Amino acid sequence: MVLRIRLARFGNKHNPFFNIIVAQARTARGAKPLEVIGTYNPIPKRPTNLYNENADARPYKEIALDSSRAKYWLGVGAQPSDPVWKLMGMVSRSLFLSTRVYNGLGTA
Repeated sequence: MVLRIRLARFGNKHNPFFNIIVAQARTARGAKPLEVIGTYNPIPKRPTNLYNENADARPYKEIALDSSRAKYWLGVGAQPSDPVWKLMGMVSRSLFLSTRVYNGLGTA
């Protein structure tokens, strides 16, 4: 049973929203996951409650990840997809970027 940490797409047309899920590698993208460990909203949002000096603040993308559950699933042997691996690196570089293990598939 190969486990993958990957994105499951929700939302509307031209308005995507993703759940970061743990599922078996061969299940469909929309199938019921083993666990939902986070969310990702790729549409940039402007910060709210800005004063004049902060009116030009950069928009941000929302990433919510349960780090303890992600570390558990990585420890059990779940393989993250490339987009999820990049998101994990954005959340916490020290926790996730040093532990990537390749199965001999592709290049490191």
